[in-house]
Amino acid sequence: MIEAVMFWNEPNNKSHWAFELDPQWQVYAEMVKLAAQRVEAENSKLVRVLGGISPIDPMFIANMNAQGVLSQMDAVAVHGFPLDWNHWQIDEWPQRITEIQAVTDLPIWVSEVGVSSFGAEQVQDFGLCRTAQLLIGRAPRIHWYSLYDLPREWPATTRHREAEGSSYYRHFYMGLLREDGSAKCALQRFSQFTPELGICQWFHFEDHRLEDAVGWLKRLGVKYLRTGLSWSDRFRPGAEAWFDRQMKALEPFDVTLTFCFTPEHLGIEPHHTSPPRQIEEYADFCARMTRRYTH
Repeated sequence: MIEAVMFWNEPNNKSHWAFELDPQWQVYAEMVKLAAQRVEAENSKLVRVLGGISPIDPMFIANMNAQGVLSQMDAVAVHGFPLDWNHWQIDEWPQRITEIQAVTDLPIWVSEVGVSSFGAEQVQDFGLCRTAQLLIGRAPRIHWYSLYDLPREWPATTRHREAEGSSYYRHFYMGLLREDGSAKCALQRFSQFTPELGICQWFHFEDHRLEDAVGWLKRLGVKYLRTGLSWSDRFRPGAEAWFDRQMKALEPFDVTLTFCFTPEHLGIEPHHTSPPRQIEEYADFCARMTRRYTH
Protein backbone atom coordinates (compact mmCIF):
# COMPACT_ATOMS: atom_id res chain seq x y z
CA MET A 1 0.00 0.00 0.00
CA ILE A 2 1.29 3.46 -0.86
CA GLU A 3 0.81 5.72 2.15
CA ALA A 4 2.84 8.72 1.00
CA VAL A 5 4.53 10.33 -1.96
CA MET A 6 7.72 12.35 -1.68
CA PHE A 7 8.75 15.06 -4.11
CA TRP A 8 12.41 14.63 -5.01
CA ASN A 9 15.31 13.43 -2.89
CA GLU A 10 17.65 15.81 -1.05
CA PRO A 11 16.76 18.89 -3.12
CA ASN A 12 19.17 21.05 -1.12
CA ASN A 13 22.09 18.69 -1.86
CA LYS A 14 24.11 19.55 -4.96
CA SER A 15 24.47 15.84 -5.74
CA HIS A 16 20.69 15.65 -6.33
CA TRP A 17 19.64 19.12 -7.50
CA ALA A 18 21.81 21.45 -9.61
CA PHE A 19 21.04 24.57 -7.62
CA GLU A 20 23.62 26.55 -9.59
CA LEU A 21 20.85 26.47 -12.22
CA ASP A 22 18.18 27.34 -9.63
CA PRO A 23 19.98 29.22 -6.84
CA GLN A 24 16.87 30.19 -4.85
CA TRP A 25 15.06 26.90 -5.59
CA GLN A 26 12.32 28.81 -7.39
CA VAL A 27 11.99 26.22 -10.16
CA TYR A 28 11.97 23.46 -7.57
CA ALA A 29 9.30 25.24 -5.52
CA GLU A 30 6.98 25.77 -8.49
CA MET A 31 7.56 22.21 -9.68
CA VAL A 32 6.70 20.69 -6.31
CA LYS A 33 3.62 22.86 -5.79
CA LEU A 34 2.21 21.82 -9.15
CA ALA A 35 3.09 18.15 -8.61
CA ALA A 36 1.53 18.16 -5.14
CA GLN A 37 -1.70 19.61 -6.51
CA ARG A 38 -1.81 17.00 -9.24
CA VAL A 39 -1.19 14.18 -6.75
CA GLU A 40 -3.90 15.45 -4.42
CA ALA A 41 -6.34 15.56 -7.34
CA GLU A 42 -5.57 11.89 -8.03
CA ASN A 43 -5.69 10.70 -4.40
CA SER A 44 -6.40 13.10 -1.55
CA LYS A 45 -5.70 10.44 1.09
CA LEU A 46 -1.96 10.23 0.37
CA VAL A 47 0.50 12.00 2.65
CA ARG A 48 2.48 14.51 0.56
CA VAL A 49 6.06 14.87 1.80
CA LEU A 50 8.65 17.45 0.83
CA GLY A 51 11.80 15.77 -0.46
CA GLY A 52 14.02 14.75 2.44
CA ILE A 53 16.67 17.40 3.01
CA SER A 54 20.38 16.84 3.46
CA PRO A 55 21.98 18.75 5.10
CA ILE A 56 19.34 19.43 7.75
CA ASP A 57 18.87 23.14 7.11
CA PRO A 58 16.02 25.14 8.70
CA MET A 59 16.73 28.01 6.29
CA PHE A 60 15.83 25.79 3.37
CA ILE A 61 12.53 24.83 5.01
CA ALA A 62 11.84 28.52 5.72
CA ASN A 63 12.54 29.27 2.05
CA MET A 64 10.07 26.59 0.98
CA ASN A 65 7.49 28.04 3.35
CA ALA A 66 8.00 31.56 1.99
CA GLN A 67 7.48 30.24 -1.56
CA GLY A 68 4.22 28.58 -0.60
CA VAL A 69 5.44 24.99 -0.87
CA LEU A 70 4.66 23.88 2.67
CA SER A 71 1.00 24.80 2.28
CA GLN A 72 0.84 21.92 -0.22
CA MET A 73 2.63 19.44 2.08
CA ASP A 74 1.47 17.18 4.90
CA ALA A 75 5.00 16.51 6.22
CA VAL A 76 8.62 17.48 5.69
CA ALA A 77 11.53 15.06 5.84
CA VAL A 78 15.16 15.16 6.89
CA HIS A 79 18.15 12.91 6.23
CA GLY A 80 21.05 12.49 8.63
CA PHE A 81 24.31 10.54 8.61
CA PRO A 82 26.36 11.94 11.50
CA LEU A 83 28.83 9.04 11.65
CA ASP A 84 29.65 9.28 7.95
CA TRP A 85 28.95 12.61 6.23
CA ASN A 86 27.47 15.25 8.53
CA HIS A 87 29.48 17.67 10.65
CA TRP A 88 27.62 16.94 13.85
CA GLN A 89 27.52 14.10 16.37
CA ILE A 90 24.91 11.37 16.59
CA ASP A 91 23.65 12.54 20.00
CA GLU A 92 22.60 15.84 18.38
CA TRP A 93 19.67 14.18 16.59
CA PRO A 94 17.01 15.65 18.95
CA GLN A 95 18.48 19.11 18.43
CA ARG A 96 18.33 18.70 14.64
CA ILE A 97 14.66 17.74 14.81
CA THR A 98 13.95 20.72 17.07
CA GLU A 99 15.62 23.10 14.60
CA ILE A 100 13.16 22.09 11.89
CA GLN A 101 10.20 22.14 14.30
CA ALA A 102 11.07 25.79 14.97
CA VAL A 103 10.25 26.78 11.38
CA THR A 104 7.26 24.54 10.57
CA ASP A 105 4.31 22.95 12.34
CA LEU A 106 4.28 20.03 9.90
CA PRO A 107 5.31 16.57 11.12
CA ILE A 108 9.03 15.84 10.70
CA TRP A 109 9.85 12.51 9.08
CA VAL A 110 13.35 11.02 9.09
CA SER A 111 13.23 9.43 5.66
CA GLU A 112 16.92 8.45 5.56
CA VAL A 113 19.21 7.74 8.47
CA GLY A 114 22.04 5.25 8.47
CA VAL A 115 25.59 4.32 9.34
CA SER A 116 28.10 2.67 7.04
CA SER A 117 30.26 -0.32 7.90
CA PHE A 118 33.13 1.33 5.99
CA GLY A 119 35.45 1.32 8.98
CA ALA A 120 33.97 -1.50 11.03
CA GLU A 121 30.68 -3.36 11.27
CA GLN A 122 30.61 -2.67 14.99
CA VAL A 123 30.33 1.06 14.25
CA GLN A 124 27.18 0.41 12.23
CA ASP A 125 25.79 -1.79 15.00
CA PHE A 126 26.36 0.94 17.59
CA GLY A 127 24.89 3.56 15.25
CA LEU A 128 21.73 1.54 14.69
CA CYS A 129 21.08 1.13 18.41
CA ARG A 130 21.82 4.75 19.28
CA THR A 131 19.76 6.06 16.36
CA ALA A 132 16.78 3.99 17.47
CA GLN A 133 17.11 5.27 21.04
CA LEU A 134 17.24 8.88 19.88
CA LEU A 135 14.56 8.91 17.18
CA ILE A 136 11.84 6.38 18.03
CA GLY A 137 9.01 8.42 19.53
CA ARG A 138 10.36 11.69 18.10
CA ALA A 139 9.49 11.15 14.43
CA PRO A 140 6.33 9.51 13.03
CA ARG A 141 8.34 7.81 10.27
CA ILE A 142 11.97 6.67 10.43
CA HIS A 143 13.51 4.91 7.43
CA TRP A 144 16.89 3.25 7.97
CA TYR A 145 19.20 3.46 4.95
CA SER A 146 19.53 0.75 3.81
CA LEU A 147 18.86 -3.00 3.55
CA TYR A 148 21.55 -3.80 0.94
CA ASP A 149 25.03 -2.54 0.24
CA LEU A 150 25.30 -0.84 -3.13
CA PRO A 151 26.94 -3.25 -5.62
CA ARG A 152 30.45 -2.08 -6.44
CA GLU A 153 29.84 -2.17 -10.20
CA TRP A 154 26.99 0.35 -9.83
CA PRO A 155 27.89 4.04 -9.46
CA ALA A 156 26.62 5.90 -6.42
CA THR A 157 24.21 8.75 -7.21
CA THR A 158 26.58 11.61 -6.52
CA ARG A 159 28.08 14.12 -8.91
CA HIS A 160 31.81 13.97 -8.23
CA ARG A 161 32.25 10.27 -7.49
CA GLU A 162 35.81 9.12 -6.72
CA ALA A 163 36.97 12.73 -6.38
CA GLU A 164 35.06 12.80 -3.08
CA GLY A 165 37.53 10.34 -1.53
CA SER A 166 36.27 8.16 1.33
CA SER A 167 32.95 10.04 1.32
CA TYR A 168 32.19 8.42 -2.02
CA TYR A 169 33.17 4.91 -1.00
CA ARG A 170 31.01 4.99 2.12
CA HIS A 171 27.97 4.87 -0.18
CA PHE A 172 28.80 1.21 -0.87
CA TYR A 173 28.70 0.10 2.80
CA MET A 174 25.35 1.38 4.07
CA GLY A 175 23.44 -1.91 3.99
CA LEU A 176 22.54 -4.34 6.73
CA LEU A 177 23.34 -6.98 4.11
CA ARG A 178 26.50 -7.17 2.06
CA GLU A 179 26.35 -7.10 -1.71
CA ASP A 180 26.35 -10.92 -1.80
CA GLY A 181 23.34 -11.06 0.54
CA SER A 182 25.23 -12.16 3.65
CA ALA A 183 24.36 -10.53 6.96
CA LYS A 184 26.31 -7.94 8.88
CA CYS A 185 26.13 -7.92 12.66
CA ALA A 186 23.62 -5.02 12.76
CA LEU A 187 21.07 -7.10 10.87
CA GLN A 188 20.64 -9.41 13.84
CA ARG A 189 19.59 -6.44 15.98
CA PHE A 190 17.34 -4.61 13.51
CA SER A 191 14.16 -6.56 14.26
CA GLN A 192 14.35 -5.32 17.86
CA PHE A 193 13.30 -1.90 16.53
CA THR A 194 10.59 -2.81 14.03
CA PRO A 195 7.97 -1.81 13.15
CA GLU A 196 8.82 1.65 14.50
CA LEU A 197 11.99 1.63 12.42
CA GLY A 198 11.37 1.27 8.70
CA ILE A 199 13.75 0.82 5.78
CA CYS A 200 14.74 3.00 2.84
CA GLN A 201 15.84 0.81 -0.06
CA TRP A 202 16.32 2.15 -3.56
CA PHE A 203 15.77 -0.39 -6.34
CA HIS A 204 17.61 0.13 -9.60
CA PHE A 205 15.99 -0.56 -12.96
CA GLU A 206 15.19 -4.30 -13.16
CA ASP A 207 16.99 -4.80 -9.84
CA HIS A 208 17.88 -8.46 -9.30
CA ARG A 209 17.55 -8.03 -5.50
CA LEU A 210 13.83 -7.19 -5.44
CA GLU A 211 12.34 -10.56 -4.46
CA ASP A 212 15.07 -11.35 -1.92
CA ALA A 213 14.64 -7.89 -0.42
CA VAL A 214 10.92 -8.48 0.10
CA GLY A 215 11.71 -11.72 1.91
CA TRP A 216 14.20 -10.03 4.21
CA LEU A 217 11.86 -7.11 4.95
CA LYS A 218 9.13 -9.54 6.00
CA ARG A 219 11.51 -11.55 8.20
CA LEU A 220 12.73 -8.39 9.90
CA GLY A 221 9.17 -7.27 10.66
CA VAL A 222 9.41 -4.12 8.52
CA LYS A 223 6.12 -2.27 8.06
CA TYR A 224 7.27 1.07 6.63
CA LEU A 225 9.32 1.14 3.41
CA ARG A 226 10.62 4.09 1.45
CA THR A 227 11.66 3.62 -2.18
CA GLY A 228 11.43 5.51 -5.45
CA LEU A 229 10.28 5.54 -9.03
CA SER A 230 12.80 7.29 -11.24
CA TRP A 231 11.37 9.81 -13.69
CA SER A 232 14.44 9.25 -15.88
CA ASP A 233 13.81 5.48 -15.94
CA ARG A 234 10.33 6.20 -17.33
CA PHE A 235 11.88 6.47 -20.80
CA ARG A 236 13.72 3.13 -20.77
CA PRO A 237 12.29 0.27 -22.84
CA GLY A 238 10.14 -1.86 -20.52
CA ALA A 239 9.88 0.82 -17.86
CA GLU A 240 6.20 0.34 -17.07
CA ALA A 241 6.61 -3.42 -16.80
CA TRP A 242 9.44 -2.91 -14.30
CA PHE A 243 7.47 -0.32 -12.33
CA ASP A 244 4.50 -2.71 -12.20
CA ARG A 245 6.67 -5.57 -10.99
CA GLN A 246 8.32 -3.44 -8.32
CA MET A 247 5.11 -1.98 -6.96
CA LYS A 248 3.34 -5.35 -6.96
CA ALA A 249 6.18 -6.88 -4.93
CA LEU A 250 6.02 -4.04 -2.38
CA GLU A 251 2.27 -4.23 -1.75
CA PRO A 252 2.68 -5.83 1.73
CA PHE A 253 4.35 -2.68 3.09
CA ASP A 254 3.29 0.91 3.82
CA VAL A 255 5.31 2.58 1.08
CA THR A 256 6.59 6.12 0.79
CA LEU A 257 7.15 6.54 -2.94
CA THR A 258 9.75 9.10 -4.01
CA PHE A 259 9.57 10.74 -7.44
CA CYS A 260 12.92 12.10 -8.59
CA PHE A 261 15.71 12.31 -11.20
CA THR A 262 15.30 14.35 -14.37
CA PRO A 263 15.49 12.59 -17.76
CA GLU A 264 18.53 14.02 -19.55
CA HIS A 265 16.52 15.10 -22.60
CA LEU A 266 14.07 17.08 -20.43
CA GLY A 267 16.59 18.95 -18.26
CA ILE A 268 17.86 22.49 -18.60
CA GLU A 269 21.18 20.63 -18.78
CA PRO A 270 21.44 16.93 -19.73
CA HIS A 271 21.85 15.57 -16.22
CA HIS A 272 19.61 13.80 -13.70
CA THR A 273 20.08 16.63 -11.17
CA SER A 274 19.01 19.36 -13.56
CA PRO A 275 15.79 21.30 -13.11
CA PRO A 276 13.42 20.38 -15.93
CA ARG A 277 12.75 22.78 -18.78
CA GLN A 278 9.00 22.32 -18.22
CA ILE A 279 7.79 21.66 -14.67
CA GLU A 280 4.50 20.31 -16.03
CA GLU A 281 6.28 17.20 -17.26
CA TYR A 282 7.41 16.27 -13.74
CA ALA A 283 3.92 16.93 -12.40
CA ASP A 284 2.47 14.73 -15.14
CA PHE A 285 4.81 11.90 -14.15
CA CYS A 286 3.82 12.19 -10.47
CA ALA A 287 0.13 12.22 -11.34
CA ARG A 288 0.41 9.30 -13.73
CA MET A 289 2.27 7.11 -11.24
CA THR A 290 -0.17 8.04 -8.47
CA ARG A 291 -3.09 7.10 -10.67
CA ARG A 292 -1.47 3.84 -11.72
CA TYR A 293 -0.50 2.59 -8.26
CA THR A 294 -3.05 3.97 -5.82
CA HIS A 295 -6.35 3.09 -7.51
